[in-house]
Amino acid sequence: VNCTGEWLAFGCSGLGQLLVWEWQSESYVLKQQGHHYEMARLTYSPDGQTIATGGGDGKVKLWSTTSSFCFVTFNEHTSGVTGVTFNASGKVVVSSSLDGTVRAFDLHRYRNFRTFTSPRPVQFSCLTLDPSGEVVCAGSHDTFEVFVWSMQTGRLLELLTGHEAPISDLLFSPARSLLVSGSWDKTVRLWDVFEQKGSKETLLHTADVLALAFRPDGEELAVATLDGQISFWNVKNVVQVGSIEGRNDLQVGRKASQKVTARHLAGAKCFTSMCYSADGQCLLAGGRSKFVCIYNIPHQILLKKFQISRNRSLDGLQQFLDSRKMSEAGPVDLISEDEGESEEEDIKLPGVRRDDLSSRKTRLEIRTKCVRFSPTGRAWAAVSTEGLLVYSLDTGVVFDPFDLSLEVTPGNIWKAVRQKRYSTALTMSFHLNERQLIARVAESIPVTDVQLIVATLPGVYVEKMLCFLGNQLESSPHLGFYLHWCVELLTRHTAYLKGKAPAIMAQVRDLQKSVLQKQSELGKICDGNTYQLKYLLCLSNQIVQSSETETENETESV
Repeated sequence: VNCTGEWLAFGCSGLGQLLVWEWQSESYVLKQQGHHYEMARLTYSPDGQTIATGGGDGKVKLWSTTSSFCFVTFNEHTSGVTGVTFNASGKVVVSSSLDGTVRAFDLHRYRNFRTFTSPRPVQFSCLTLDPSGEVVCAGSHDTFEVFVWSMQTGRLLELLTGHEAPISDLLFSPARSLLVSGSWDKTVRLWDVFEQKGSKETLLHTADVLALAFRPDGEELAVATLDGQISFWNVKNVVQVGSIEGRNDLQVGRKASQKVTARHLAGAKCFTSMCYSADGQCLLAGGRSKFVCIYNIPHQILLKKFQISRNRSLDGLQQFLDSRKMSEAGPVDLISEDEGESEEEDIKLPGVRRDDLSSRKTRLEIRTKCVRFSPTGRAWAAVSTEGLLVYSLDTGVVFDPFDLSLEVTPGNIWKAVRQKRYSTALTMSFHLNERQLIARVAESIPVTDVQLIVATLPGVYVEKMLCFLGNQLESSPHLGFYLHWCVELLTRHTAYLKGKAPAIMAQVRDLQKSVLQKQSELGKICDGNTYQLKYLLCLSNQIVQSSETETENETESV
């Protein structure tokens, strides 16, 4: 109950539901529900504002990255969802399922407008779209085939065969008409779908292929295998250019029933999901572990590990064997507290010496099912046993000076502002790299001088200014002022920005996300103001008409 006693909050762990009820109006203030079973897949929308997730309950949910709330749920699938992806425009989300269907959902009308099926019943294990969004491909789990459909007509265009085991992952190259499929038969096959010439190349591996990831430029392919290795291939020349041994980085934990330490476990230590960063320099990988790893690709080294859970009720978190938790009956964690206290006894079948083997209890194991980088480069998300986790960069003020000298001080910066040397003051504030100082200097510049200052801004400061504008558009009330800066910056430095496109892609997408968010917020306010003005005008017209009618009546009576 809240402090005023007006709202009541309820939580249901079984359904994963959170309700806030207002008893006076007998209505819901908030109603949120997660997936009933574990989440299996996730993907970001192109603008980074929406996350789509698919779970074992057959539902596809859309989550807002700003409010962290689920705003749409599609429940057309009748079995677990194995893949979700957005098209290039972000207006359509496509999902595959073990029920043998691939469904496309319209995000304007929130309906299932296209359903793709196979000639015979199959279970789809993965899904991908080509960069144009016109071709849909799905890999099967039982027939080892790749199905290719047309998004416009819904017809089956091609059936690609050649794999000898379940297909684990499918990807289209971002730069060319190339489809890549990975399978448990220890091969990765390259297909030219549009020329219909079958498999072009086959990449052989020493273990089952579990996950694939393309670099944003489409020139490099990362392959994760069951032995814990990540190999990197040059797609154009079809040669391996590097590899990372990730078994020791995963640090798979021991289960409660295992009587050895995690280091001596014989179980598979492998990555099951990977994703490149926007600049192609880092690789995010997660799998059968409580850790998610970020690797530097050029140097092939581990940059950082994130522990996604510390929940001791899950299996796979312990590293060492604790003899204090072992008893004569077995591990203490697996012994039920109410065992032996129940008055009801298990009924055995005649001649059966053991108890019913089906009446057993298991614990969930910590795993990372899927990881994805945000298109803005400012965050990444992971789907684990505990749900959807989003990690974001710290946006607080951090003193990170750039090309600092003795002359660069806050006093000299404000002296330059008073002398109307705005360009010098702005570059000096970038040297100190304090966001609040940069904002105060930028807002002290007259709007009429923005065009001249942007034109004289050196190229090294263009990237910093682009990142600064993306942050300010999210929080600053001076929306028109900073939009004017954006227009001038993108217009004056077009050639420089095109040349630096791979390096600044994250900043550009972050700026796009901020602009679209403000456009959506202002659009709602303007629509509300429009309807309110129409209402006021209609009300004033009615008042005028009623006053005129009263005047006429008084005149007639006189």
